[in-house]
Amino acid sequence: MPAPLKLVDTSPELPEAADAVVIGGGIVGVFAAYYLARRGMKVTLVEKGRIGAEQSSRNWGWCRQQNRDARELPMATKSLDLWERFAAESGEDTGFRRCGLLYLSNSEEELAGWARWRDFARTVGVTTHMLDSAQATERGRATGKPWKGGVFSPTDGTADPASAAPAVARAILKLGGTVHQSCAARGIETEGGRLTGVVTEHGTIRTKTAVLAGGAWASSFCRQLGIRFPQAAVRSSILAVSPGAIGLPDALHTAAVSVTRRADGGYTLAISGRGRVDPTPQQLRFSPQFLPMFVKRWRSLAPGGLEGFRSGHETLARWRLDAPTPMERMRILDPAVDKAIMRLTHSRAFDLLPPLKNTSIAAAWAGYIDSTPDGVPGIGEIAAVPGFILAAGFSGHGFGIGPGAGHLIADIVTGNEPIVDPRPYHPNRFRKSAWGKVADF
Repeated sequence: MPAPLKLVDTSPELPEAADAVVIGGGIVGVFAAYYLARRGMKVTLVEKGRIGAEQSSRNWGWCRQQNRDARELPMATKSLDLWERFAAESGEDTGFRRCGLLYLSNSEEELAGWARWRDFARTVGVTTHMLDSAQATERGRATGKPWKGGVFSPTDGTADPASAAPAVARAILKLGGTVHQSCAARGIETEGGRLTGVVTEHGTIRTKTAVLAGGAWASSFCRQLGIRFPQAAVRSSILAVSPGAIGLPDALHTAAVSVTRRADGGYTLAISGRGRVDPTPQQLRFSPQFLPMFVKRWRSLAPGGLEGFRSGHETLARWRLDAPTPMERMRILDPAVDKAIMRLTHSRAFDLLPPLKNTSIAAAWAGYIDSTPDGVPGIGEIAAVPGFILAAGFSGHGFGIGPGAGHLIADIVTGNEPIVDPRPYHPNRFRKSAWGKVADF
């Protein structure tokens, strides 16, 4: 079933021209459009389905610095400040709170890894507290279990996946931008190799700048333009329970299960890293680059079924600009829930946190996490198509760093000093395959 999501009004008419067109209404796309609009640009956001309806509403809602890749950490830190500032700037509520994130463990190896990350984080000014056994057991008292140790990251927090992307879309409308749902972008037009327009199912928008924030659809869209962007999606499932549990942490991670308080007072339950890999032609195409990652995660990833083929987001097919595309046949990716994982998640959560026994299962949903071979997004202008900026492959981290990514995209478009160093994110790093060969963009 779809994840809970608030509705957003659609602008009535597609403009003939815009300073920038953002393709994709997930959290990264809406924040990119928002920061462009704040700089006075005439911005149009097009979304094939509904704003925030795919992975942006199907995640945990964590906005964290803890355990980030060193390349992502600066963006994560900036994003936390931007989440707070957005509410004051826009008057819209994303549900963001710096509630702190709690990690508990009985594994000496895991605790040692967290301690190493804490030592690294200190060098870049990030505060995270290692907890000894007594402190971890006290903070985790809702479990009723003793713990060897843990981590508490007080400046991290959560936002509400059901309302965040819609809230930013409303802010775009306030700034004079336009938002178009059920409006798939089929491709682009160029002149002399430079981008001159975005072709949608409802007409062409003349523009010199297009941002592709297409999530799990980004690689197949890039293929239409002759751009090679290695991407593979992992199907992840989440369980939601009703309000009723008292005394639980707002956000708790353990190796067994992770729990997050939702805006309605209920909780989402998930097993970190667990997912299904649904084989698709695109996965086979990029398998040499993803093999190291899949080997590393073999304990948590399992083979999937035909969901990916049916969804069409990882097709190798070429489509026409004057005919319906796979994106119009599948407006919203809503893959099947992994029932076995949901039973395991439910069992583990109730064993870990006895107060959850006062709740009932409210919903379950699945989503596709768009991943890159190194787990870090690809953000940057594609040299082969000046004016075309890619922002995809967020590998399950996109929700939390959405504001920072959107700000960086706006910096790239306008030529402003970037909020973070953009070089670690540029898609050029994927030009070399796993075999060391250079691929053409």
